[in-house]
Amino acid sequence: MSVLRIVAAGDQDDAVLYQPAARVRDFGPELHRLLDDMVETMRVAPGVGLAAPQVGVGRRIAVIEYPLDDEKPEETLTVFELINPEIIKSKGSEVAQEGCLSLPGLAADVARATYVLVRAQDRHGKEVRYKVYDWLARIFQHEIDHLHGVMMTDRATQLYRLQKNAEGEIEAIPIEQALAPEAPKVPSKT
Repeated sequence: MSVLRIVAAGDQDDAVLYQPAARVRDFGPELHRLLDDMVETMRVAPGVGLAAPQVGVGRRIAVIEYPLDDEKPEETLTVFELINPEIIKSKGSEVAQEGCLSLPGLAADVARATYVLVRAQDRHGKEVRYKVYDWLARIFQHEIDHLHGVMMTDRATQLYRLQKNAEGEIEAIPIEQALAPEAPKVPSKT
């Protein structure tokens, strides 16, 4: 397996992030290698999902790795391989903050369905369906958006700059506050 370069917004070759990806028709060894490399890349990044356009491949492919049981996350970590996925049903709505490997240093509040039914194909071309809820549903929608050339910033109600605070913890600062010039310091009269 190989770790692939993640295309970031602003890179010279970032056009692939903003274009609809092409349908996968060949389910042979090349696809299998790409899926394996994408999983490895996602883990190294680290992330919970990765779409093929994020590694410069304009194909309808995404991988997700997520625990199915919060009580036993290490034991239930599951990899989902989505080829030619489509959301065929969705319900509910919730706004939550998410990030993106192709938008390092940013986070966004995005409204997403709390339940989705997704139809896709596996690495061998067999149809699979996934009923996913809550945070996992959010990840599926985020990755499927990438396959349509849609970035989280296109759906954002609020953008944040991620930066370390004085304690070294990462904080999400509203973008308008993060970009505002600091007020000049007024000398005290003593």
